[in-house]
Order: sequence, then structure tokens, then C-alpha cells
Amino acid sequence: MKSRKAIVHALLDSAVLSCAVAEAAVQPQFADAQASDPVVMGWMQGTPPAPEKTVRFENFLQFPQTRWAFSHMRELLPTVQVSRGIGEVSLLPNAKRTDIDAVAFTPLGSDRTMTWEQSLTANYTDGILVMHRGQVVYERYFGGLTEQGQHVAMSVTKSFIGTLGAMLVEEGKINPQEKVSTYVPELKNSAFGDATVRQVMDMTVGVRYSENYGDTKAEIWEYVRAGHMLPRPTGYSGATSLTEYLEKLQKEGEHGQVFAYKTVNTDVLSWVIQRATGKTIAVNLHERIWRKLGAEQDAYLIADDVGTAFTGGGFNTSLRDLARFGEMMRLNGKFNGQQIVPPNVIADIRGGGSQESFAKAGEKLMPNWSYRNMWWVSHNDHGAYTARGIHGQGIYVDPKAEMVIVRYASHPLASGDNFDPTTFPAYQALAEHLMATTQ
Repeated sequence: MKSRKAIVHALLDSAVLSCAVAEAAVQPQFADAQASDPVVMGWMQGTPPAPEKTVRFENFLQFPQTRWAFSHMRELLPTVQVSRGIGEVSLLPNAKRTDIDAVAFTPLGSDRTMTWEQSLTANYTDGILVMHRGQVVYERYFGGLTEQGQHVAMSVTKSFIGTLGAMLVEEGKINPQEKVSTYVPELKNSAFGDATVRQVMDMTVGVRYSENYGDTKAEIWEYVRAGHMLPRPTGYSGATSLTEYLEKLQKEGEHGQVFAYKTVNTDVLSWVIQRATGKTIAVNLHERIWRKLGAEQDAYLIADDVGTAFTGGGFNTSLRDLARFGEMMRLNGKFNGQQIVPPNVIADIRGGGSQESFAKAGEKLMPNWSYRNMWWVSHNDHGAYTARGIHGQGIYVDPKAEMVIVRYASHPLASGDNFDPTTFPAYQALAEHLMATTQ
């Protein structure tokens, strides 16, 4: 007879994979943003909360539990601190505007207009903040997130790691043309052994690994269990740490030919960074970025069983601190009275990567885009570039409009195909509105 724990694990696996298959096939119906609001639903209220309203490790990645969980990850998973230090908090000047909610746009693939305010609920927004010319012009919170809280950044994390890597390249501490195995000998016999650091940074590594959430046999499932971000079923024989999993991955195709968005690249780059500096990623983020920003709050990274940070998607920050980082990027790396990221690094990111290799990936909603240092680069006439994460996380930098937008969300479906058609035109419309209405 199966144990109760084994049954729970089996049910969870079935639920998670069923949701993934549903997402890949036909979009299922979910409760809207208001109905699924974690406060309205009563998740984790009371001491103790009612059993049917308790979010646990076994169910936190299921919707609508995610609407609470994404703002409370350290209560569910092991984490490591990224300290803000003991310095003063940098100011975010306030110049709130009342005209933004009415800004109208037409979502991609639609013939009906939508307002900015309507887009917030459509995308299950948990928090959104807009900066224009260095001032906060819009800031709202929903559901389980408050200005004192932190939210998981998902793959926005990658852009932090890519920026760190590019900073070390600029300093000469990492040679981007060197093979990964030079820095991490443990990966010599893996797919990354003969890949260059640059190929990892721009995700053009040929590696047998799939993040297709609709494929029950995709490598992503062992990956997240290796990091213990999903329960391991009874009899599990896969990797039990992130680094162990990376060593198992094998080559598929040639490196440097095609952009292929695969989270494992970021954890490999993180490993290279830690070897090149002799410091953990948490310490690198603290020393090189977080304390220099004058952050309001500590941040934290989700960690696996042996304390290795999940840098492909495990960073958690406050919304306002995320805005500080985005504004620093807009200001060519300078913020809080100091040059935090070298201007050459920002210029390299804004210049983008190979549009030819990116086009081969078939990203239909992002024609003419590219990927550089783990940032998505639009190459539009505003020079916009963005950090993006599943379920709706993002940093959007528009240099021409002097605008930065940061958003945390808990959309029930992971893929950007479900919210990018609203997000991209909304952000462009707001940029044009701010440019037209500000003297």
C-alpha cells in the first residue's frame, strides 16, 4: 500500500503535469483576478489557517494558490539572503499621475481597445510601478503583495545574473570566449564543456533540455525536482542538487547557431561567476548591486538542498527595489550617486545580440528582437529592452521615453504568449502617452 506522502506526491505530479498539458493544448478557464484574489479567497488567514485554505509545499505551484505563494516564497522553500547592507535608502521621488489608468491601446491579435487599468486585472497583476524621468508616476498593489512585501521574480532573475556576468567580463575577470569547463571543470563532460561563456550568456548553447511545460517527459521536471522546487515522488532517482543536474546534461546540435531559451544556461553562468570571484551569487549581488542601489529591503534567493541558489528564477524582491534596479539600467548604470554597472555593459545589452540566431527560435510575438547578456532586446525605435519571467514578471526599460515599468504578477498560465499580447502594446502606449503629455 502506498504511503500518504507518496499519494500526495503522485496527486501533485498529476495536477501539475495536467495543468501543463492543458496550457499547451487549449487554454482552460480560470477564476478572474478579482475572484482569485488571495485575500478574497482567504488563503492562509487565521491562526492556524483552515486546512482547505492552507498553502503548502505540496500545492503552492497550483493556481489559485500561486496568487498567495508568489508573494510568500520564503515561507515555503529554503532561501539565502541578499542583504541590503546598512546604508541609507535611496529616494524614489514621487510624482503620481491620475491619467494613466485611462490610457487606451489595442492588444495584439485583437480589434478591441483596452485601458491600462483593465490590463492590470487581465494579467493578474500583483504589483506594478512606473517611473518616468526618475520619478514614480504610478504604483499599485493587489492580492498578496504590499509595498513591504517581496515577490518572486521568476526569470527576471536571469537578467540580474547576466548583468553580473557582463560586469565581470568588462573587468577582465571572465573571458567570454573561454570554454565553460575552464572555470567549472565539473562540466567538462556535459553539454557545456566545449561551449563558450558568451554562448551561455546569450543562450546559444546546443543542449538536450526542454522547458516545454506541456511535455510530461521534458527535462524541466527533473530540473525543478533537483532544486527541490517540486516534491520528489517515491522512488525518485534523479539529481538532488542543481549542480548535479547540470553535470548530467548532454549536447544536442552545435553551439552558437540558434538562440534557445533554456534556464539551465543561467545556473551555469552563475557557477562560472562564483568560481571567477570566489564568492556566492548572493554575496556578489549584495556587494555589486543591492547595497549600492540603496535598496529598501533585503532580497532573497530560493536555494536547493545544499544551499545553492536557484539563479534561473529564484530571486525575490520588493517592487520598489526592482524599480531601483530598472532605473539604474536606464541611467546607463549610474544610480544613488555612483556608477554601479559600467556604461559599456549597459551599451552592450542595449545593442542586443544576433537577430539572425534569435529569429530561428520562432518567437512570433517578438519579431526582430534579440537576446544579449540574458536581456530581451526589442530593437524598436525606442530602444526598449526587458527582463521577463513566467506568469507575468518583468522589468521594461524604454530609454527614449525615459520610462521604466516593473511588474509582479501571478497569471494562471506560465507562458508569455498569454500576457505579452496585452503587455507589449500597453507599455508602448504608455510610453507614447508620457512623452506627449510631459513638458
